[in-house]
Amino acid sequence: MNSDFRPFLKSASQWRRVLVLTGAVLLLLGGAIACRTVNRTVVQLPEVPGAKYIGSRECEQCHQTIYREFVTADHSRLITEGPNALNAGCESCHGPASLHSESGGETKPPFSFSAGRPPANSFAAQVATTPARTTETLCFQCHTDVRGQFNLPNHHPVTKGSITCTACHSPHSGSIHAGGGTAMLSQNDACIRCHSQQKGPFVFEHAALHEGCTICHTPHGSVNAKLLTARDANLCLKCHFQQVSGGTLLIGGSDHTLRVQQGTCWSAGCHSAVHGSRVSSALRF
Repeated sequence: MNSDFRPFLKSASQWRRVLVLTGAVLLLLGGAIACRTVNRTVVQLPEVPGAKYIGSRECEQCHQTIYREFVTADHSRLITEGPNALNAGCESCHGPASLHSESGGETKPPFSFSAGRPPANSFAAQVATTPARTTETLCFQCHTDVRGQFNLPNHHPVTKGSITCTACHSPHSGSIHAGGGTAMLSQNDACIRCHSQQKGPFVFEHAALHEGCTICHTPHGSVNAKLLTARDANLCLKCHFQQVSGGTLLIGGSDHTLRVQQGTCWSAGCHSAVHGSRVSSALRF
């Protein structure tokens, strides 16, 4: 090789190392920025003819208790965009409240979650009467992924009107997610309110209960029966070690070759007390 090219090749190799290092640094910085925790969320608020946004502070005059607790809520961080940013936490769900405030509460806010809306009076501009808007319909405006989950074959009866989103999620205080605090077992509290029979106490408890209900069930909707995250024995095999030896399927050291062909771990009659049992360590009734 001509010696005249060697300095160039050496320089090119050094540049490649510099570019690789620079790329790695930029990637780390990008990750750090992406994972940064912020205290606000930008939303596009809906327009309502004749009404304007006045900010959550105005709501305190009549709703002192809710306002004091609302500062801790996840939804309180919703604000508008731009130089005239408005703390529209309350109004991000209830709509612009100027008419409601000016009328002393006689004119309901656009989305008050009660049937109908009274006609405009002398305190307010003439605005079209909007149909009643249910809680879940409003929530679905932002949480479109959850709306899709409720359209799956098996789901909680929210869309049927039996329960509402607020039965499990608190929009006015604390984390919007049940069990969002540091107490790990509190994540089951929302489920236990309706499914008290699954709480126990049991003499022989399924250890999965300590991981929370969502270790086996999806909270909104699923393609599987009973809102399970996986179908059939596949759900159990996520935690229970299986081993194939000489054509024999061993689970927990026991021969399950024929048992798994009879149905799921619980529907085959072997482990029917899925959550816990008072008579059998094998989770049988």
